[in-house]
Amino acid sequence: NKKAFVELLFWKSPAAVCEMTKGYSSLQEGEGTTRSRVPPWTPQEEQELRELYWKYKEVEGGDIIAAILAHLPPPGRTRRQVVKQLVRM
Repeated sequence: NKKAFVELLFWKSPAAVCEMTKGYSSLQEGEGTTRSRVPPWTPQEEQELRELYWKYKEVEGGDIIAAILAHLPPPGRTRRQVVKQLVRM
C-alpha cells in the first residue's frame, strides 16, 4: 500500500496501530475497537427515553439526566450515552 505512511501519521487507536503493524484483519473478533462500541439504541429505548425526558423536563432544580438514568431498564446506559442520544434526537 503506497499510502500506508499516511495511516502511520494519523492513527486513531492502539488497535489501529496493532492492525497496521501486524497486518490488517489480524485482530480477533471481539478485540480492539469492536469491543468498545456502544450498542445502538433500539426504537423502544428511544421511545422510553423520550417519554422520560418529557416527564422530568419540567422538574425545577432537579437533574434531568440523573432522573432518567434512575428509571432506565437494567442494561443501563451511561450518563454520556443518554446525553448524546438526547442531543441526537
